[in-house]
Amino acid sequence: MADEPFESSKRLLDPVDRVSEILFGLIMVLAITGSLKIVEGKVDVRTLLVASLGCNLAWGIIDATFYLMGCVAETSRKILIWDAVRDTADPERGRRTLAGALPPAFAAAMQPEELEKARLRMVALPEREDRALLRRHDWMAALGVLLVVFLSTFPVVIPFTIMKDARLALRVSNAIAIAMLFLAGWSFGRYVGRNPVRTGFAWVVLGAVLVVITIVLGG
Repeated sequence: MADEPFESSKRLLDPVDRVSEILFGLIMVLAITGSLKIVEGKVDVRTLLVASLGCNLAWGIIDATFYLMGCVAETSRKILIWDAVRDTADPERGRRTLAGALPPAFAAAMQPEELEKARLRMVALPEREDRALLRRHDWMAALGVLLVVFLSTFPVVIPFTIMKDARLALRVSNAIAIAMLFLAGWSFGRYVGRNPVRTGFAWVVLGAVLVVITIVLGG
């Protein structure tokens, strides 16, 4: 057992979390740039920046809040399972509870005597704090969620700040967004053992579909 079993396991954003947050941020900013009305090749850059950065900052805060809620829920669930295994007078029930807390493949690989040994070790351990607390690494990871969502806005809006022709800036912005979607999908594919190139193109298509849905629904 870990020294601190009642901590959240979300110590850092894993690759899936990171690329998911990037995808989310890109969809938000693309929904804004995709609904732009460019008049005579010009666009109100200040309004675009405020809308893009403000939208992603707000959603970054919301996403970070939900991340912290997930940490509390995970820790609370660990405490409930811990207490259920330790406090039951029925060893068989304790083993079933312990097995139910394990990933199915791991639980199926464990023999009853192995589960019993683990249960007895849990019973022998001293009492622990029974509150679900947010640790420093939880807050740091939540800050990471906020920053990933927020910072994913910048590459897409930069063309509007350095190009005078808004139509050309929009094309360059879309090209940057497509490249970022592809790279995010490529990273996701490598992490999950899928073909990175195919996954990258799939994420480009997925991002485009989600942006269209967001714009159509007024998001």
